[in-house]
Amino acid sequence: MTPVTIQEGSATVAEPTNITHLTTDTFDEEVAGSTEPLLVDFWAEWCGPCKMIAPILDEIAGEHAGKIRIAKLNTDEHPDIARRFDILSIPTLILFKDGEPELRIRGAKGKGQLVQELQAFL
Repeated sequence: MTPVTIQEGSATVAEPTNITHLTTDTFDEEVAGSTEPLLVDFWAEWCGPCKMIAPILDEIAGEHAGKIRIAKLNTDEHPDIARRFDILSIPTLILFKDGEPELRIRGAKGKGQLVQELQAFL
């Protein structure tokens, strides 16, 4: 899929299109209702490493469509969800299967390492 371009001030940002954006209102329904394992990226706009892994997550979502879904939750905009899952540093990725957290990955990682850690769910 082609990234959607969004204007932010004077900068142009490519927004991933294979990623679902979660909110406090949609989080529980998306996690519980996902038929595939759901990897949630807990991130914030000011987080450099979070921005570095965003295109990697978009690639993984596209390459493994039908096997895994990837979603993002902005911890600054939805701190209640971040507190619920004890998110102390970002990026933190939590993989949910059948609505339950199965795997937690802390910190930015390259595509190869992420795919290797997710292999059991792909």
